[in-house]
Amino acid sequence: METKIIHITTAKGPLECQLAAGKILGALLADLRQKGLQVEVIDRTAGPESGMILSATIQINGIAIQTAIQSWLGTIQWIHRPAPKLQPRGKSPYRPNHGRKNWFVGIFEVNPAEITGWNENEIVYQSVRSSGSGGQHVNKVSSAVRAIHPQSGTMVFVQESRSQLQNKKIARERIREKLEKVQSEKLVAVVNQTWSQHHQLERGNPVRTFTGMDFKPKKAEKTFKKQRTQLKQQLRKELDS
Repeated sequence: METKIIHITTAKGPLECQLAAGKILGALLADLRQKGLQVEVIDRTAGPESGMILSATIQINGIAIQTAIQSWLGTIQWIHRPAPKLQPRGKSPYRPNHGRKNWFVGIFEVNPAEITGWNENEIVYQSVRSSGSGGQHVNKVSSAVRAIHPQSGTMVFVQESRSQLQNKKIARERIREKLEKVQSEKLVAVVNQTWSQHHQLERGNPVRTFTGMDFKPKKAEKTFKKQRTQLKQQLRKELDS
């Protein structure tokens, strides 16, 4: 089972990019789920209107993830082509006087090594005599627990209960809370680093292209037809000569 994290960004783009990013997020999630992968949006920055996003971070679990996401990594293009009766061809849905019709969103992979998970079996427990009030019972029974997660150096000491089993349970939950907080902070740091990639967002050579307000995938041009036409033209020229 693999885990990968990818980040969708509008590069702080305008409303048109934010609308495209929201549509792309939906299309991406549907595509990955159809391929049998488990996907979860673990962070999302919403835009000013429903369906818009500035960015989103997705965690993907499954097998052969790289193959599934490879065709999504890079620049995604949206060509806005509204119905001619509604407004002039190529006009922005939010800025009628703006003639641009091509909008771009970036999808980048985040290095999962920076946010490695943890396992409860990694926790080491030590029995310790409780300190403080409690009289003779406290001095004779080692009911307190010190829990250590060696990989991260996280440690907690628990003596709330006279039951060592209960103290272990409390210690485990506190270790979990601390490690999840650390992992969350690491994730935020890694995602923030991707903001530097926003300025590297290429306008051109898109890996995928969508068109229209219904956001249909643009069909790839069948190059063999183009080549066949060129060959016919070349043959005609040679025959004419």
